[in-house]
Amino acid sequence: MYFYKTLLIRAVLTLVLAFVSISTNAQKKIKAQLLDISNAAPIVGASFKYGTQNGTTDTNGNFYFIYEKGETLYLSHINYSEWSLDDSQVIDLSNLGIIYKEQVTIDLYPVTVISLRSKKSPIEEVQLEYSDQLAHDAASILRKNPSINAVIKGGSYGFDPVFRGFKYDQLNIVLNGAQSATAACPNRMDPPTSQMAPNMLNRIEILKGPHALRYGTGFGATINFIPEELRFTNKNDLYGRVSTGYDGNGNVFRNEGLVGFSGKFHDVAFFSSWSQGNDYTTGNGDEVASDFNRGSFGTNLGFKITENQQLRLSAVYNVARDADFPALPMDLRKDDTWLFNLRHDVTIEKKHLNSWNTTVFGSFVDHLMDNLLKPLDPRMLNAQTNATTYNFGGRTEGIWYFNKSKLFAGADFRQEGADGTREREFLMGPNAGNTFNDNVWLDSNIAKTSLFAEYHFKINKMKAVVSSRLEYNNGTINNLAEEFEQTNDNLDISQFNPSFSFGLTRKLDNKASLGLWIARAQRSGGLTERYINFFPVGQDPYELVGNPQLAPEVNNQVDLTFQWQDKKTSLNVDIFAGYLQDFISSFIDTDLSPRLPMSPGVRRFTNIKDAFKTGFEINWHQQILNNLVHQVGVAYTYAEDLERDQPLPEIAPLDFRYTLTGNFLNEKLLPEIAFRHVLEQSRISPEFGETETPSFSRLDFRVAYQFSESSNITGGINNIFNAYYYEHLNRSVRGNNLPIYAPGRNAYVSVNFTF
Repeated sequence: MYFYKTLLIRAVLTLVLAFVSISTNAQKKIKAQLLDISNAAPIVGASFKYGTQNGTTDTNGNFYFIYEKGETLYLSHINYSEWSLDDSQVIDLSNLGIIYKEQVTIDLYPVTVISLRSKKSPIEEVQLEYSDQLAHDAASILRKNPSINAVIKGGSYGFDPVFRGFKYDQLNIVLNGAQSATAACPNRMDPPTSQMAPNMLNRIEILKGPHALRYGTGFGATINFIPEELRFTNKNDLYGRVSTGYDGNGNVFRNEGLVGFSGKFHDVAFFSSWSQGNDYTTGNGDEVASDFNRGSFGTNLGFKITENQQLRLSAVYNVARDADFPALPMDLRKDDTWLFNLRHDVTIEKKHLNSWNTTVFGSFVDHLMDNLLKPLDPRMLNAQTNATTYNFGGRTEGIWYFNKSKLFAGADFRQEGADGTREREFLMGPNAGNTFNDNVWLDSNIAKTSLFAEYHFKINKMKAVVSSRLEYNNGTINNLAEEFEQTNDNLDISQFNPSFSFGLTRKLDNKASLGLWIARAQRSGGLTERYINFFPVGQDPYELVGNPQLAPEVNNQVDLTFQWQDKKTSLNVDIFAGYLQDFISSFIDTDLSPRLPMSPGVRRFTNIKDAFKTGFEINWHQQILNNLVHQVGVAYTYAEDLERDQPLPEIAPLDFRYTLTGNFLNEKLLPEIAFRHVLEQSRISPEFGETETPSFSRLDFRVAYQFSESSNITGGINNIFNAYYYEHLNRSVRGNNLPIYAPGRNAYVSVNFTF
């Protein structure tokens, strides 16, 4: 009897304790903190809804609520989208107390993000990570997107990106939102994208159109190269990787590596890469001069000064040697470039002011090109050009959080300059034995001082962005050449360039959203357009002379975007139209005489009163089966010179891409087949020496295998059917007027190890 009484008492006590536990748990007050995953900064002003409870996070990102069994916690923020935690995740939150979230503000803009170190799935890691880091020219990564083309003057190096027909200074190329580099070669053998070392990057953001103005005047687009984030670890840690690859067509070797040391207050990394290649063969067996040697060496030094401050210093040395440019009168002999960047970030716990970042930077290019190895017959002269450029400045920006809005505001300054001399030694003709020196850049410079602001807010069910930039632009010549002075008046020009953008995005339902973007961007001419001194830098062999009195060109553009996404499918459509005023172009001036006797004449930069561009980009991604994904991309641009009623030059035709990717053996085996078809381009400008380009198709295959957590191997064949084709923007080989044909069939392999 005593035993049963004891058992009964224990049972009653157990039930009472369980009831008390449930009651206590039900009334448990949970404290949580919402932090940005990249820098651990508090996410201020985020809204939450939990059963009948709701509120916003405070200046420290904290919020409180009473646990309710079975309820879902809903969170939202204008810069972090909307997400939810189910009951089990809420219980975990009661123990952890912290929620990390990644910003998605960038998705408001018409944007394409190319991830180089994606961690979303093993598929993306193998496809994108180390294979792209092996690239010796960042523009080759951009060209994987159908909306990005490139002006190609060399077989394997110096690709100059073109987006929607906008090129050169019409594209704002920046590293981490601030730094850029200025091409020293008048013919842009060394465009800014060639100085962006892929193995130090995390991702590339292509901000379409002139809408994003925080990082500069993106007249046609802003291409932002974003480095890997600093990693601080509680314990000292050693990490790194090494990758190597080989391409059969062109005998190209690529190597890159990184080693880093991290701790609670430091992250020190050193990286390097080296690539070299020879001439490649086209689809019909012809050889294209494409020798190159390219290396990058650098360091990222990160220090956590206090819990809310960090400092980052990066230094990169890029070297190029003996790169062939068959479309140009000279080849690259040597290019030495230094890029320095110092950035300070601080989190500020004020009522609205959340953080402040400041960057100072400098880029310095020393470039030498000559024709000494060109197979010229007869060899009329030996020529070489030694040129240098600099690009330095600073940027400071604050970020303010409000209840349902966010403000970016700041100022920046950038000054770029170029100087160089072309030396011509005549071997034949009446000037045989004489040497002439030409002042190429006039030791000119352009200084830009700007204020900018970008405000994100909600209007009922819509998200809105207002962006503006006010720029004071001043150009100066420090070493005036007589022939340039005779051609131009009023050489020192200052201009004021206001730019504005407004965008709205609205969710149509849980899967679809619609966006409308309107902008007016104004851009002054660049160094080439204003100060180049009788040098052949265009599509044809005419010499070009700058025009300091160019009016700023204006882009009035509208983008209409549509997005649809569920668990297995995503669709993105962008339709754009731009009315261009005072569009910068050039015309043949018969009153001017060229410096070189073999030049057909001289072109002078000028403004076109009216021009027009329109087009679209479509990207569709769908998971067909659990182990099959396919993707379609299409891009097209139409451009017209309204003043002369003819097509604008250098506009790529419609580009179609289709990719089918598999996922087998627990995501270890990843085959992929890619098809590309480009239509003919018959809308050409004969005035600029353009000819019609035939259509072409190309098929590629690759397979990646992850044979351990730290080891990957990738192999494949590009241009399987050995198609003989060339891109519309490829320049013609000097001497025979044949375009640079693309590589024929190419087998390749690459291996990567991480630790």
